[in-house]
Amino acid sequence: MAPPSSNSSDGGEQCIVNDQMGPFTVLYTLVFIISVPGNLLSVWIFIRSRRVKRSLSVYLLNLLLSDLLLLLALPFKILKDGGAAPWSLKVFHCQASAVTLYISLYASIAFLAFIITDCYLQDCTSLCSMRLQEHVQEQRFLSCSSLKKGISLHWHALTVVLCTALFLNASFSVLLSSFLALRRLLGNKDPLLRADSRRAAVSVTAVALAYIVGFVPYHVVRAPYTLTQTKVITECSVRRKLFLGKEATLLLSILHLCFDPLIFYYLHEPFRQTLRNMMPCWRKKRSEEEGKAAEEETAEGKAAVEQDLQSTLI
Repeated sequence: MAPPSSNSSDGGEQCIVNDQMGPFTVLYTLVFIISVPGNLLSVWIFIRSRRVKRSLSVYLLNLLLSDLLLLLALPFKILKDGGAAPWSLKVFHCQASAVTLYISLYASIAFLAFIITDCYLQDCTSLCSMRLQEHVQEQRFLSCSSLKKGISLHWHALTVVLCTALFLNASFSVLLSSFLALRRLLGNKDPLLRADSRRAAVSVTAVALAYIVGFVPYHVVRAPYTLTQTKVITECSVRRKLFLGKEATLLLSILHLCFDPLIFYYLHEPFRQTLRNMMPCWRKKRSEEEGKAAEEETAEGKAAVEQDLQSTLI
């Protein structure tokens, strides 16, 4: 069956690429529902955590802020893709919230790159205005690129190129820093630091893999998809496949909203300590450890006193 199409206002055939958004709407909704509690909890923990004047803390906090901005923009995309939004809200998404979504996404890419690079550098040093009233013909399936004409469409393509350049630079930094950090950590022969080195190596590897899985597929698809928006690629079947590929890989990129709280936990000691103090089981365990340490210290003190008395008697 041929893909659905409708006649455009100029008499040409219009290729509709976004008429199969039902599954994506469900998945985006799940991502939103799952990520909201973790990110709100992260906000609360950061507020309660002691302030640490380190670059890593600043990068983690900015990553959290970009995640919150992405969370604010995501419901508009869900409503627009699900067909539940009125026309004005669809246009608002294309001209405002979609821009916010991509700004947040690339901010997350940049700060994740900073975080991985900062972790490597630390290991090296210590080892350890929206035009809603514009007259645009209302359509059932709105493609955001259809709202851009002439210079706006070229500016969109240039923005994609610049963002891709940002991604490539960030990726180079991530890969180089991860490789150097792993080589240094795994090459450490000090038995006292070997366990810490393994733990740090696992953290660096996990963050780097999350970065690669989350952002590389999207940028592989994004470049050819942009060619369909600028009318370089005009074959309708190809445009539809690239659009679905873009949406699927964008969903993969937005999944980092669900996992960033884990990065905060593993990389930020005040965050980890505050979260543990909130949990009764951790508080009980900590009290038992402190009590045991106090008993051992008292026993050692008594033994030392007895030894001094014996020395004095002799």
